[in-house]
Amino acid sequence: MSLLHATEAPATAPVFREISADDDEQQPAEIESLCMNCYQNGLTRLLLTKVPFFKEIIVSSFTCDSCSWTNTEIQSAGRIQDQGVRYSLSVRNKRDVNREVVKTDYATTRIPEIDFEIPACTQKGALTTIEGILERTIVGLQQEQPLRRAENAQVAEKIDEFITKLQSLKDGETPFTFIIDDPSGNSFVENPFAPQKDEALTVTHYRRSREQDSLLGIETVDGQKGSEEKPEDLRDEVLQFHTNCPECNAPAATNMKLVQIPHFKEVIIMATNCDACGHRTNEVKSGGAIEPLGTRITLHITDPSDLTRDLLKSETCSISIPDLEFELGMGALGGKFTTLEGLLKDIRELVVEKNPFTLGDSTTSDRKEKLQEFGKKIDQILEGQMKAHFVLDDPAGNSYLQNVYAPEDDPEMKVEKYERSFEQNEDLGLNDMKTEGYEEKGSC
Repeated sequence: MSLLHATEAPATAPVFREISADDDEQQPAEIESLCMNCYQNGLTRLLLTKVPFFKEIIVSSFTCDSCSWTNTEIQSAGRIQDQGVRYSLSVRNKRDVNREVVKTDYATTRIPEIDFEIPACTQKGALTTIEGILERTIVGLQQEQPLRRAENAQVAEKIDEFITKLQSLKDGETPFTFIIDDPSGNSFVENPFAPQKDEALTVTHYRRSREQDSLLGIETVDGQKGSEEKPEDLRDEVLQFHTNCPECNAPAATNMKLVQIPHFKEVIIMATNCDACGHRTNEVKSGGAIEPLGTRITLHITDPSDLTRDLLKSETCSISIPDLEFELGMGALGGKFTTLEGLLKDIRELVVEKNPFTLGDSTTSDRKEKLQEFGKKIDQILEGQMKAHFVLDDPAGNSYLQNVYAPEDDPEMKVEKYERSFEQNEDLGLNDMKTEGYEEKGSC
């Protein structure tokens, strides 16, 4: 294997660069490599680039002039997300089958109606469609059918029946449920109705199990004994630890501080600033336990001064703006301690500016116009030209929106406490949590 050609980038240029037709310096590296079909030398092209929502990726393409065999795949080069993600889509027509999908190596694909599953780490990552996944499966099953018919006609007949079912699903003739479960959190299923909620698509973020952490190469250290010394009071200190920048992977420092929010509780604020690329990020973790009741906060934005209110959004909090028919599920945007104005700008950036399915050749004019219209309405709210209702719904009860009239009630804000549903407790991991009698069980 030898490197034939690689564009030499400036020393200050990042390794992973965003895809751009105007970037003449972004060229793939060409490597002479062995063809696994005919065992002659072929050519592999590698392109290191960045895709919104999918972070850094490595696009590889192999071609062999001897036997004309080709192979294309993508690999995620970004960080593993803090939580896994599960997409469940109710496919009802041909349009749903054409939805674009980002599928990583660690993702498991399932169709429960026909007992179909593609286990994790059995296929390479791909940027494709649901139709493409089904077509790839059909082609794979058909390859050995002539041999099966000669050796075992009964097995070949059953596989033919299964291929017929897959073909019916691919053509959009039969409704089915398409599920992608990715513990790395880097898979994605297109929402063609963005920024509105897709009623057919359910997105669930979850905490990984130990087996899933092991699959991803993440090991936890258990059994360490805690210090017997009296814990130090860290409320007035800023702690710092070393990490890597999530954008350019250069060494960076993260500052962490315990903060008491008036009329609320303690939270942990973490901020990272990268000197190499200038990327800045902040994240908020709750310093307390999950509350007995969930919290829903509704604010009627009537004045530009409402946008300056302090806001704490935990990782378990979902956001909705009913006036715009917009809903953002839990886990999106992570935990944040900012203002209402800052959060609205983050929503606009996430939904409009960094949406991967509104860039390049994959977008349609209707979808782009719809998202641009949504961005204009967000701008109208930010400029005080449009009144709207803003809702924070946190089943863990760890989110907060400043009451400027405290300790009196705020006439424009409504705070509701509610009992969590079984599904919400499941998402928080509370249904399987045992808090009584676990000592007796552990001693058996």
